[in-house]
Amino acid sequence: MNFSCNKQDLLEAITTVQKAVMSKATLPILEGIYIEAGDSLKLVGNCFDMGIEYYVNADIKEKGSIVLNSKMFSDIIRGLPDSEVFIYEKENYVVVIECSNSYFEIKGLSPEGYPMLPEIEEKDKITVQQSALKDMIRKTIYAISNDEKNKILTGSLMEASDGEITMVSLDGYRLAIAKTFIKEVVSFKAIIPGKNLGEIYKVLEQSDEKVKITLSTNQALFEFENCRIISKLIDGEYMNYRSFIPEKFETQVEVNVKEFTKGIERASVIMSEENKYPVKLIIEGDSMLITSSTKFGISKEQIEVSTNGSNMTIGFNPRFLLDSFRVIEDEKVEIYFSSPVGPCVVKPIESDKFTFMILPVRI
Repeated sequence: MNFSCNKQDLLEAITTVQKAVMSKATLPILEGIYIEAGDSLKLVGNCFDMGIEYYVNADIKEKGSIVLNSKMFSDIIRGLPDSEVFIYEKENYVVVIECSNSYFEIKGLSPEGYPMLPEIEEKDKITVQQSALKDMIRKTIYAISNDEKNKILTGSLMEASDGEITMVSLDGYRLAIAKTFIKEVVSFKAIIPGKNLGEIYKVLEQSDEKVKITLSTNQALFEFENCRIISKLIDGEYMNYRSFIPEKFETQVEVNVKEFTKGIERASVIMSEENKYPVKLIIEGDSMLITSSTKFGISKEQIEVSTNGSNMTIGFNPRFLLDSFRVIEDEKVEIYFSSPVGPCVVKPIESDKFTFMILPVRI
């Protein structure tokens, strides 16, 4: 094996595949990155729940493959000068790394036995803009549950039907739904682990470039221009989330997203991490008072709103409100209150591209 490539291109590849490498494994090979110099340069990381394959532009002088410890390889390449990197194998899996005046020799492992990415038996396939998928993940990932006792809720539901793709997350206190249009007329449901979605989010770019998503019975494949990511799916039936969303509301309020978010943030200042007190919303006419009272003090802030319906006093965990409102780009949204003790629903004014539901707390 003998090749050379740009340091930054190689580092980007290492950083990407590293997301799928086990940090602590019973077998040293599973803590490594598989490197293959063939017709192109390919790097692979695989922890079985997720696998990543990344292709790098390189000048291949001699074909071959090896496995290098992920952390050591990453630390070496990150510390090199911004210049061309030359990598070749001497003998007995000893790899030489040269760049400018820097020289390293590190011991690698035989590539035999490395768990390569499996072939996907295609069941359904869709194509979506990277920016659209990234936005859907951002708008829903915060509502994924951490409770391993209810495995289904530790992932997001990806659902396609009627030319739309929908992502849904639910943790028992919050529900987050985001949608975008697709060209394909397909129908499927798949539950993708939240941890894997978080890593996929980091790879996605805020661009119009496409990502192809292929689903099989128990895996999902995300294909980019120079990268392939395979994620295991969570087996089981997702909850009927639509049945949780109220259909009747006592009060409807149109709020400025920035003003409301800043008001909740300021009300949270007098709270501690250990003791999260509720923030109270008092709606009277076209005015909303955001207030909190804790052992540290009192906070009050009044904002103008547009109200339709009854006056309302309701309390919320401020973090749950902030998690939802911090991912909204719209200038204004509508908040629908079902009752002082029932869930509220947050929606855009002129579309259904997202829906957030938040349970209140008793005050």
